[in-house]
Amino acid sequence: MLHEVPGRAGAASPGAQSASLFARGQAVFPDGTTRATVERDPTPRYVLKGEGAFLVDVDGQRFLDLNNNFTTLIHGHGYAPALEAVARLLRDGTCFSNPTAHEIDLAELLVERIPAVEQIRFVNTGTEAVMFAIKAARAFTGRPCIAKIEGAYHGAYDWAEAGQGGTPSTWGSPEAPVAVPAYAGTPASVADEVVILRFNDAEGARRRIAAAADRLACILLDPMPSRGGLIPPDPDFIAAVVETARQYGILVVCDEVLNLRQSYRGASARYGIEPDLIAAGKIIGGGFPIGAIGGSSRVMSVFDGSAGRAKVAQGGTFSANPVSMVAGRVSMEDMTEMAFTRLETMGDRLRTSLTAAIERHDARYVISGVASLFRIHPKQTLPRDYREAHATADEAASMKAMSRFFRDEGIILPAGAAACLSTPMTDADIDKIANTFDRFLATAPSEGEAR
Repeated sequence: MLHEVPGRAGAASPGAQSASLFARGQAVFPDGTTRATVERDPTPRYVLKGEGAFLVDVDGQRFLDLNNNFTTLIHGHGYAPALEAVARLLRDGTCFSNPTAHEIDLAELLVERIPAVEQIRFVNTGTEAVMFAIKAARAFTGRPCIAKIEGAYHGAYDWAEAGQGGTPSTWGSPEAPVAVPAYAGTPASVADEVVILRFNDAEGARRRIAAAADRLACILLDPMPSRGGLIPPDPDFIAAVVETARQYGILVVCDEVLNLRQSYRGASARYGIEPDLIAAGKIIGGGFPIGAIGGSSRVMSVFDGSAGRAKVAQGGTFSANPVSMVAGRVSMEDMTEMAFTRLETMGDRLRTSLTAAIERHDARYVISGVASLFRIHPKQTLPRDYREAHATADEAASMKAMSRFFRDEGIILPAGAAACLSTPMTDADIDKIANTFDRFLATAPSEGEAR
């Protein structure tokens, strides 16, 4: 059940303080907040503070957090070693136009750890990381277009957004998926420069890549797209994408902004992919804004401006800022192989327990995910791609009801995105999640009943 923090004025009226803040926000923000991804039911939950695996809202309610700022906080909230390192740093300044040793420290750690990364550049967000990876691929190959996976989210760059939010009425035929624009007014030329591939469709990928090969700079590949369903990649599909790309001189760009947390060396290494470029972010910043583009020295040379203007001039007022560099280094140093193994063991135990609950209740749900990531699908069988994972109106209502049930039990469960574990979580927390799901299934309407 919900845990209330003693002494909070709003504790007797859960949600009242959040509702008041949301009313204020609606006067100054177009939809009341400044992030489209903020969940609201019916208003957003405003946070007072975070404490390890938990967060406390302004109404004094304490929740086990399975969102962790969309998988960013691998050490949970308020990770002491990172905060202490940042506190020491702040007295010396927060950002400079000059480089610092801190950026080299974090870069060396990532280069040593991630097999595909020989050199790296820092930016401020995952969106920027993907954007500059695409620009680098264009500059290196001299080609303008990209291919990407249907339903995969890669941030807010026009070309990376195309095809991320299609619906049955817009996504086109299985043989020729449409590059559905992400927002009104998107230039029509964007759709002409993006080839959409269906996840786990090996033959379709070979055919569509080959047909556009002379125009393709890169294939933007998320090894396990979160918004696409957090579905495991078929080895044949991965092989088809990589082999066809190599055949036609197309670069492979792996977006690991979210999925770097799949293992000590990241998701590409986990699935045997040898990309030309990797986009990273989230966990490598230790809770502060960050993004990174890394890859082979040969491709990363497009950023080299030492002999004149670089082919891709990448700057940014806060790129490689020392706060993010220090917090990121401390956090990543503490994410040892043992720490990743422990998270994966907890994740395996949770996914097994959730699946067992489904079997006990003969419920119409299925679990996807690996390592510290999981998603619950209101489906009879595990989806294989974005189209199969796409929720119907009834399925979306089922997930909304589940999120509400978890909320009332003191757990934040994302309704339509990956849920994740963090290092301060315990076996007792895993049991709480599994037991809450079991109780939800015991009370949820059976298939065919109104939800």
